[in-house]
Amino acid sequence: MVGNLPIKKFRAGNIEVAIWSNKKNVNGAEVEFKTVSLGRSYKKKDEDIWRNEVINLRKGDLQKVLLVVQKASEELFLGGHDEGGEEE
Repeated sequence: MVGNLPIKKFRAGNIEVAIWSNKKNVNGAEVEFKTVSLGRSYKKKDEDIWRNEVINLRKGDLQKVLLVVQKASEELFLGGHDEGGEEE
């Protein structure tokens, strides 16, 4: 689709976040709202194909995502249960 580009992108390694501008009709008026896509790119060891997983979020989802990811991070890094074998 022509012109369907994100208004801003942020990347850290294979993780990317993009902010999108969207429009919808509400009571006869066009209203703009923004969404976020969170993506992770990876390549399987036995394949030479890049893959991309994406989840689309609304503004109200971001604080919830930050909260649960922070809790998961605390559990993994501070929980004292190092399983090993994880790829960095």
